[in-house]
Amino acid sequence: MFLWSLDFGIWNFGAQVTILPPSTPSLHNSNTPPRLLDAPVVFAQYPRPMNLDQVYSKLTEPNDKTLCLLVMDGVGDIAVEANGWKTPLEAARTPNLDALAKKSALGRMIPVAPGITPGSGPGHLALFGYDPLEFEVGRGVIEALGLGMELKPGDVCARANFCTLDEKTGLVTDRRAGRVATEITEAQCALLASKIKKIGDVQVLIKAGKGHRFVVVFRGKGLEGPLTDSDPGKEGAAIAVAKPTGKSAGQKKTAKIVAEFYKQALPLLKGRKPANGFLLRGIAHQPHIPTVEQRYGLRPACIAVYPMYKGLAQLVGMTKIEGPQDIVAQIEAAGKAKGQFNYVFIHFKYPDQFGEDGNFAKKVEAIEQLDAALPALLDLKFDVLAVTGDHSTPCPMKGHSWHPQPVLLHSACSGSDGLDRFTEKCANSGSLGIFEAKYLMRLMQAHAKVFAKFGA
Repeated sequence: MFLWSLDFGIWNFGAQVTILPPSTPSLHNSNTPPRLLDAPVVFAQYPRPMNLDQVYSKLTEPNDKTLCLLVMDGVGDIAVEANGWKTPLEAARTPNLDALAKKSALGRMIPVAPGITPGSGPGHLALFGYDPLEFEVGRGVIEALGLGMELKPGDVCARANFCTLDEKTGLVTDRRAGRVATEITEAQCALLASKIKKIGDVQVLIKAGKGHRFVVVFRGKGLEGPLTDSDPGKEGAAIAVAKPTGKSAGQKKTAKIVAEFYKQALPLLKGRKPANGFLLRGIAHQPHIPTVEQRYGLRPACIAVYPMYKGLAQLVGMTKIEGPQDIVAQIEAAGKAKGQFNYVFIHFKYPDQFGEDGNFAKKVEAIEQLDAALPALLDLKFDVLAVTGDHSTPCPMKGHSWHPQPVLLHSACSGSDGLDRFTEKCANSGSLGIFEAKYLMRLMQAHAKVFAKFGA
């Protein structure tokens, strides 16, 4: 135990406070060994403070306000000389976003923690108010749920990408197989599913997703995740071996099953360029997460095109609204959902996709496409509207990054920061400042006036 005393000392051991008499010698200038007093003058115990979620819960007074979260996936970027020192948001013509920015509060959000680059799962969980360091979810689980697969306890899921392999060296030459059409993925998944139904006592379920993506679910006794990815993360490298992240027997068994799956599946794809290989990510089982309704008292709905984001929303108890395939239809669906749900999440994928491709012009075009559809969303008059990204995907980096993403918050009590545009530079000057993304949901609730005053 470490003790420190002044002439009149207060020792604080968590919830215990001991006040010593003035005669107690100071430990740092005493010639005698330190000792505990036989009878301290005062000993008091105080209850430990409740955690922050408990504070919010106690303050919550539900009302009929409606909230909308519009996520422009990967919208954040960095300004570099090659792009005229502009980000895509700065280069894009966005009259509607800019008009909204002028009467809103702006800021930037750290997706996980300073310097940590998030995947889409952690990025979105933070937007929904869940600390991504506390609630870890494998991408395979999210993708499987998004594709409508009914998972069972013990299922281990993997998100898969078809890729292109060099036939001679076996090295990955394109991690996304040129983003092959969904029809090719469906045909090749059907081939794999017909040939590989079981590995030992483990059932193998395969389902095609959108574009080059698909899902593999391993179902059997004694399986456990997570495993490391088989995706090497770069071209010019070999497919990595999926390894246990711990020492459990379940993880070791799952790793052997995955290795055998590769051994059986790769020969079936030989010669089928560009999709003659595949990579697995997010190999994990489903964790327990409290729902949005349990956590916030909200009735939530999700309107997304891509399965992964539907899966993320379903994981936290959102109702998936199926059908819309573009942002115009998504906003129309939001209008229909507004009466039944008081929290609507709308996901727009394409800034992230073109950021990963390093295609600056296409990312600008995607932002402009969203901006053109925005008036219809504003006409729905949600009481609170937040516009942001789940992370940044800078074109120069061709991937996700740790850079704080811009955020706009509009409500009757958001006020105006007097900023002319919705860009990274303007967001730097906004009243919201720079904060962790996990607090966005609480800020949205505050703007909906659901929190009572804290303290007297």
